[in-house]
Amino acid sequence: MTNKPGLRAFRIIGIDPGLASVGFGVLETRGATLRYLCHGCIVTRKEEETGRRLLSIFAAVSDLIEEWAPGAAAMESLYFWKNVSSALPVSEAKGVIRLAFARASLPLAEYSPTAIKQAVSGSARSEKAQVQEMVRILLRLDELPRPDHAADALAAAICRANHDGPLLAAR
Repeated sequence: MTNKPGLRAFRIIGIDPGLASVGFGVLETRGATLRYLCHGCIVTRKEEETGRRLLSIFAAVSDLIEEWAPGAAAMESLYFWKNVSSALPVSEAKGVIRLAFARASLPLAEYSPTAIKQAVSGSARSEKAQVQEMVRILLRLDELPRPDHAADALAAAICRANHDGPLLAAR
């Protein structure tokens, strides 16, 4: 990334929430320029008691915040017209994720899946593969980010950067 005079670098962490797998992605903005920093997944085991899984998610998100020192966060909002049974566990995971950001005094914005698709690919009706390819192109990655949850988290971070990244960096 070129160092543009007068523009501050600003980090954003994106989250794709879940109980079994929480995708995360960190990027940096400087004006309209995006730079990839990292992505991955926080995975919990089905055999573990739910409270322990939630504690693991909270601790891992807190560690990411400490390691990457983002200035803002973005998370995909719940969207359950197909799989209502997973709404409660995902909501619980979102609660501990939200707590980790609140504890760090980080502003968290939530975006619907269609808003994220629109921000990344230009169309709210894009297929998952199209969004992943646009994430790859926008962040100048050699390969599609994997797993899918991590790609979705990077897309959420890009959405936040498009929505109000320059406003956040100006603070």
